Amino acid sequence: MTSEDNDTSPPDPSDSSVEPSAGPGGSETVSPAAEAAASPAVSPAAEAAARGPEPATGAPEPAGPSAPPVPAEPPAPSEWAVAPWETAAGPQGPPAVLPEQPAEQPAVPSPDAQPLGQAGRPVYHTSAVYGAHRGRGGHAKPRQGRRTLFLALGAGTLAVIVLAVLLVVVVFKPGSSTPAYGMIPAGSTAQQDGQQVAAAFLAAWESGDLAQAANYTDQPAAARTALAAYAKDLNLEKFSSTAGSAAAAAKSTAAQPRENVTFGVSASVAAGTGKSALRSRWTYNSTLVAYQQAKSSVWFVEWQPDVVAPNLTATEHLAVVEVPPTVSMVTDADGQSLTRYKDPGLDTIAGLLKTSAPTDEGANPGLDVQIETKAGQAVAGSQGILVAPGNYPTLSTTITAKAETLARTSVGMHNESSMVVIQPSTGRILAIANNAADNDFALTAQVAPGSTMKIITSTALFNAGLATAATGVACPASYTVQGITYHNDEGESEPAGTPLSYDFAQSCNNAFDQWWPHLSGQLASTAKDYYGLDQKWDIGIAGLSASYFNAPAGASGSELAQEAFGEGELTASPIAMASVAATVDTGTFKQPILTLTAKQVTAKPLPASTDANLKVEMRDVVTEGTGAGLGFGSTVYAKTGTADIVGQDQPNSWLVAFDPTKDVAVADLVVNAGYGAQFAGPEVSAFLKAYSG
Repeated sequence: MTSEDNDTSPPDPSDSSVEPSAGPGGSETVSPAAEAAASPAVSPAAEAAARGPEPATGAPEPAGPSAPPVPAEPPAPSEWAVAPWETAAGPQGPPAVLPEQPAEQPAVPSPDAQPLGQAGRPVYHTSAVYGAHRGRGGHAKPRQGRRTLFLALGAGTLAVIVLAVLLVVVVFKPGSSTPAYGMIPAGSTAQQDGQQVAAAFLAAWESGDLAQAANYTDQPAAARTALAAYAKDLNLEKFSSTAGSAAAAAKSTAAQPRENVTFGVSASVAAGTGKSALRSRWTYNSTLVAYQQAKSSVWFVEWQPDVVAPNLTATEHLAVVEVPPTVSMVTDADGQSLTRYKDPGLDTIAGLLKTSAPTDEGANPGLDVQIETKAGQAVAGSQGILVAPGNYPTLSTTITAKAETLARTSVGMHNESSMVVIQPSTGRILAIANNAADNDFALTAQVAPGSTMKIITSTALFNAGLATAATGVACPASYTVQGITYHNDEGESEPAGTPLSYDFAQSCNNAFDQWWPHLSGQLASTAKDYYGLDQKWDIGIAGLSASYFNAPAGASGSELAQEAFGEGELTASPIAMASVAATVDTGTFKQPILTLTAKQVTAKPLPASTDANLKVEMRDVVTEGTGAGLGFGSTVYAKTGTADIVGQDQPNSWLVAFDPTKDVAVADLVVNAGYGAQFAGPEVSAFLKAYSG
């Protein structure tokens, strides 16, 4: 495949060739891995139990259509997931028939009850999301949308609905005058009756007796399910309510009065469960309609999903979600905005960090309540703030102005190029630079690393005691594995006795692929154990983690031979290969990080002898190998790489280098360009010459 020449060699669209070898097994062709790109974000289901009804017996039948069935057994006094809260009515809830109330209006909802969307809430709160829709005189408007929908239904559907409504008639408990469904209020006016019905419903709901609360409605099963879902979805702990004023509702008549009753709610809700869950009080106002059944003294709460919370529908549920702290500005290490460099990668990073700041640095998350679909997606504009999130005026990264400016200038030499600069002693990422339109190849590229992989191959050989930098290793012009023949670029070869360091410096492929019988599983394990690769790194981008390198652990035969010189199914990005160079510099892997709070994974230190041999090889690249004509100084160590990619006109160009006197390591990738020494090499050289550390 690739045998990379120095800067004086003529360019070639590929640095190697592969041909099938005749034999009894037939011929094969090689297909190196093509580029791939990848990018590194539940809905609690409502559950409730509805008791199955059975026909009532022994109760007098009222005039009118047949009555709905009576529950098979009396409901439990409480259905909350936690212990029921005691109220003035006692643990069993209020009596079915309330005593007559005085003529004055009952207590209105608490003045601090804040419906979501009410004016005066925090700035990104949307108005009119929660809370009653007010009409003239402060009374709730009739539910025009619901009535319009009813009138728009077809005749067949209308008949079914009429039948269902007629089924809500009075059934009395055996031996008493108390109805099993609804209640007989004792007010002297329709407003008082409506308030008494609402108060009874709210008292049962508050006590946790959801079955009784549901039985005050004209749809007991649906109401009970919804009330149970409310408690579950909000992780409800404490709940109280207060009935407020009543006013005639739409279609109210003297014979069949209907009353809109407002009420206030105060609920202790949380995102998650347990002592560590973020919890807050949610106060809001809602409204219900209480009405008297035709030709009866029994009143019902007209059940609608939005009784429990305004604007809620039957296909939606409530949820409490944590909101991460916000950041006013993301900066480089010098306090300047990260977006000032106009780099697509840095712009993306700044956006992610701005919306998801770390919570372990003093800023706390916020808490929102919102309406969600069945799929767990938030309904637009439904969020209400319970606790405002903390805020950072600025959040700093490890990017330095000096390194970033020079890197941006260097990648400007060629289109489709990207560079990552790392400080080997700490793993801090000093620069991320891209000149590839809107692409962030520095972090997202997934392409074969070419001959830069020979650093890892050499590490495996040195660790196993199979070779040293001085070991004589021939590099034949061609080498065949399982019927596939690999040719060095332009027929290059090196005789027996050639030091492996010289093969490495000249990037002669067949000096490395011939070791494949000894490398089973070794390339993947060496990459992970000593270079920290092939596992997810959290470099500090808003808690996201990704693997920037992949070496298949099960590679064998011809595939393993290709991987030994950096092709086959291997994939890598510049950040990974810059880290490889940085590891050779210090002898110890330091995971690259972009924020100082990111947790770094660890790896074994390179054996001292292995690290020394790697330095010999990488220095030879600069003094007598493919990097000799690039003008690197006497303190630079490097490795070029050229990787053929199926479907591209030219190979991808790579170069990695480090300078221990400046505590800096660099990786550069130029896509669809040519030899590593001719495209990536000059960009790295320009950076290192100008960078003073």
